[in-house]
Amino acid sequence: MGFPSIDGGVLNMSDWTGQPVLVVNTASQCAYTGQYEALQTLYDTYREDGLVVLAVPSDDFRQELDTADEVRDFCEMAFGLDMPMTDILSVKGRNAHPFYQAVEADVGFVPRWNFNKVLIGENGQVVETWGARTAPMAPAVRRAIEAELNRE
Repeated sequence: MGFPSIDGGVLNMSDWTGQPVLVVNTASQCAYTGQYEALQTLYDTYREDGLVVLAVPSDDFRQELDTADEVRDFCEMAFGLDMPMTDILSVKGRNAHPFYQAVEADVGFVPRWNFNKVLIGENGQVVETWGARTAPMAPAVRRAIEAELNRE
């Protein structure tokens, strides 16, 4: 399954086979936008071990900037993000990206706000989901990632 990259081209989940991927629907004008910093910290902490953090900007909750270029510039300037990021996509409803449609079909999870998190295991299956209030560096998130990285 592929995502259009914010930098052009495609980000293919198949490129990360065997690695855990934390997929997070994001928004630049949300009260939770400060989580970008913690997502980058999480990525920096575990990327050498194989974790991928994928940011999926979405305007489904009407809190994203108007263009992908604005989102990219904002994230680079304000937070120094260098994690993979998609173009602006829908994450719920009938126009949801196929990844989110598959997550809903598999485990019934639909983002109810920005900064919802979906951990995909190295086998490609949903391991765990968390809502916006769960911080990226929360013990539950780190434990689940470490279990997937076999670092318990």
